Amino acid sequence: MADALLRVEGLKKSFDGTQVLRDLSFEVGRGEFVTLLGPSGCGKTTTLRIVAGLLAPDAGRVILSGSDITDAPPEKRPLNTVFQNYALFPHMNVEKNISYGLRMRGVKRAEWRPKVEEMLRLVQLEGCEKRMPSQLSGGQCQRVAIARTLILQPELLLLDEPLGALDLKLRRQMQVELKDIQKRLGIAFVYITHDQEEALNMSDRIAVMRGGRFEQMGTPEQIYDHPATRFAAEFIGQTNLLECDVEAAHGDGLVLSYAGERIPARRAEFDAKVGDRVCLSLRTERLGFGPERCGDCCLEGTLTDRRYAGGSMRATIRLRDGHEILAMCTSAERARGEVGQSVYLNWNPAEAPVVRAEEAEP
Repeated sequence: MADALLRVEGLKKSFDGTQVLRDLSFEVGRGEFVTLLGPSGCGKTTTLRIVAGLLAPDAGRVILSGSDITDAPPEKRPLNTVFQNYALFPHMNVEKNISYGLRMRGVKRAEWRPKVEEMLRLVQLEGCEKRMPSQLSGGQCQRVAIARTLILQPELLLLDEPLGALDLKLRRQMQVELKDIQKRLGIAFVYITHDQEEALNMSDRIAVMRGGRFEQMGTPEQIYDHPATRFAAEFIGQTNLLECDVEAAHGDGLVLSYAGERIPARRAEFDAKVGDRVCLSLRTERLGFGPERCGDCCLEGTLTDRRYAGGSMRATIRLRDGHEILAMCTSAERARGEVGQSVYLNWNPAEAPVVRAEEAEP
């Protein structure tokens, strides 16, 4: 990346003999929103703490704006961190919390006061400057924590699951607001979450982590529509994995064999050969079913369950070999079959990526 703001090169870190980061490298461009996404224990927070200077790596380098900051103390790094627990000073009002960093640098009130007002407008908390943290909601506290970091004009903002303590409705609202703030200011964000929806909604690029390594790094569309590994396919969104054998491979795609059926498939992201065992990733919302056979990608089964979920319907279809497939359809489409009825499951091969059936543990 020619205009990389942050370069992380070959990070390694172990705790009590357990390797947590395994030669991790990545870059973040100026003004880019990059999310580290993965399950608990995959190394997300360790990576963030090393970049912030709160942990020292066993090996590797952290380079920010061309300067090696691997050994620099946290206060000497031109970046800031927002934590999940807000970490506001309970004895200070909103104004004093936001201005704290500037006041510690010796900036006079006449200078920091207009900047605090600007931050209050940015996070939509005008008129709340005299309130104490105890008088604020969770979402308001998180806005104050974000304003307190942004007022220092960092080159890079690190966010460690900052919305994790909020309820679902407020969390979604804050996702929109946080992304809007990031766009307006043009500051690079490195964001940590285990929430797939959050990562897909907010990120320019996502790094899917497992066992201290990146399984895949790319745009939300690349990660979702073109998963590089079985883990990436399963971790992002809801999918059904159908184990198949490669019967034929040609320039345009593959022909797979499943339970005696020949199924056309798009080309894999790896070199799939005849005889290989692979998995077809069938996204729940991209599956159709009905009483009639439809298209070349079609398997017969029985509709065994149908559950109302507001604007959608969750349907379970048991294939002839006993494998169960979950499909999502709109509530308006629920008349496509009754429980116990024989149905045909169908999909567009262009929307069903092929991944390896077995992958080595990290």
